Amino acid sequence: SRTRASSGSASELNYRNDKKNNQPEDFDIDMQDPETAKAAVAIQSQFRKYQKKKQDVKS
Repeated sequence: SRTRASSGSASELNYRNDKKNNQPEDFDIDMQDPETAKAAVAIQSQFRKYQKKKQDVKS
């Protein structure tokens, strides 16, 4: 008979179990920090570029 190998490490299994519980993770991000605002702008900019590139490929 064949044995089934377990897939994933213990940390991966814990991650999957946490996701199954649908409990939000706690983040300690200072939303008033100017660096946070700069990071948000940079992320949004890159996302917009990605969306535009994705749309241009479809056209």
